[in-house]
Amino acid sequence: MHSTKSGVAHFTAANEIDAIQQLKKLLSYIPQNCEEKAPSINYEKGTELREGLKNIVPENPNQPYDMREVIEQIADEGSFYEVHKNFAENIVVGFARLAGKSIGIVGNQPSQLAGCLDIHASQKGARFVRFCDAFNIPLLVFEDVPGFLPGTDQEWNAIITNGAKLLYAFCEATVPRVTVITRKAYGGAYDVMNSKHIGCDINFAWPTAEIAVMGAKGAAEIIFKKEIDAATDHEAELAKKEKEYATLFANPYRAAERGFIDEVIFPEETRLKVIKAFQMLENKVTNLPRKKHGNIPL
Repeated sequence: MHSTKSGVAHFTAANEIDAIQQLKKLLSYIPQNCEEKAPSINYEKGTELREGLKNIVPENPNQPYDMREVIEQIADEGSFYEVHKNFAENIVVGFARLAGKSIGIVGNQPSQLAGCLDIHASQKGARFVRFCDAFNIPLLVFEDVPGFLPGTDQEWNAIITNGAKLLYAFCEATVPRVTVITRKAYGGAYDVMNSKHIGCDINFAWPTAEIAVMGAKGAAEIIFKKEIDAATDHEAELAKKEKEYATLFANPYRAAERGFIDEVIFPEETRLKVIKAFQMLENKVTNLPRKKHGNIPL
């Protein structure tokens, strides 16, 4: 129950043998101490294209898909080891290998709460990001987030403070950081999920990416309210303005023009691009201001 409800337990095991095997696997991704680099194993280069990613994002922007399938296609085969699997399932975190090298993965999960960030997901993500940063494990982020989960329950239990924990964790992380936007990247949640604005090193986007303040329909209802109210056919005018907004902003090219995205890539090329990005960032050095520590939002 701790692994599902409270998130206190990161892993569960059926018996002692299973627990020991899981412990061995976990330690294979982590260096002996914070002064060492993340572990790596021998890797034989093969074809890095992943044709299975071509149609993984549904044409309907409201239809879910499993982000784990994206992760499995891009990480080395069978290497993804999920952490906190049963807690805050709207975000996926875990260790994997990419070209033999240990990395940490954080990804929104569209099949749960549409991938929205909530209090528990923010805590889960922040904890994992800080762990990886503490042990020099590079971070790979897969983003498909429509925003923070709405509702008074979230507001009264401090979603602002808890969401800021994930933001802070990414901001403070000095390890190599790469983000791939697969579909939705809206508003403040886009910023929080390792955006260029908070220091991400390399940001990729698929052609299906939508980088905007909010979804096309909601934005059209607000921005073009006067035109819609004045129109004879409100529904037709809304549909027209929604399409207009989507054409202008619901794509990654405007963000790329402004430097928020480094490259728009085809999904099947993602593994190759990400491997090259981490190779380039292998000797990344960040010089932080001389101070005791930052003020994490507790």
